[in-house]
Amino acid sequence: MTLLLQDRVAVITGATGALGKATSLAMARAGASIVVHYNRREEEARELIGKIERLGGCGIPVAADLTRPEEADRLIETAEKHFGRVDILVNNAGITRDCLLLEMAPEDWEAVLRLNLGGSFNCLRAVAALMICQRSGSIINVSSVTSYSGWPGQSNYAASKAGVDALTRCAATELARFNVRVNSVAPGILHSEMSEQARRSLGDRLLQLIPVRRFGTPEEAASVVVFLASDEASYITGEVVSVKGGLGMGLPDLKQMYQAIPAKM
Repeated sequence: MTLLLQDRVAVITGATGALGKATSLAMARAGASIVVHYNRREEEARELIGKIERLGGCGIPVAADLTRPEEADRLIETAEKHFGRVDILVNNAGITRDCLLLEMAPEDWEAVLRLNLGGSFNCLRAVAALMICQRSGSIINVSSVTSYSGWPGQSNYAASKAGVDALTRCAATELARFNVRVNSVAPGILHSEMSEQARRSLGDRLLQLIPVRRFGTPEEAASVVVFLASDEASYITGEVVSVKGGLGMGLPDLKQMYQAIPAKM
């Protein structure tokens, strides 16, 4: 059986988070070598490398503060030096600092934009030069459904992800002639640390907005990332692919609506 990512090298930023781990393992199963990026969670990064190796794959951990362009450059340079090339970049590193607009501190606005959007730009810019020379590559930016729908308390996060989608489209148009594709994956509400507070406090109400009536798993989003990284998606670039279980597409609760309708009209 031919593996989708056989002999590819993937750099996955924020690899110690739920989606980062799921993507790292999914890509390793698909045949890729993995560069596990982390900032502070070294122990978790090394545990992830162990899991990748037990799958028969190989990987290396690399620490970097992606808000600093020189460290993003070093991340890509380390990957190339170790494996000889970089075929895939998954811009997954991100943070939230939720707060209502009028109460949001400027530093919370700036921190989220600096990593989520600035970090994605720094890594994309660093890897683009290498991929142009290779005349091949796939870049997947992790976005969010908040990039195109309003969520209270997430002005900074939503703005950063809308910027990521705009960056995706612009980069896709610039890099297409070099056989480098750029896409975004926009997850809905997944079982992850990032959504834990919302799921705990608003769980039932959130489920009413999701037609499939459940939250997604990191593995379900990771499978879409793997597809976009592969040659199976060779004619897809500049797209934002949502993985959200139909979030926002249906009425909140049809059962309650039906029960409210009189027996005779």
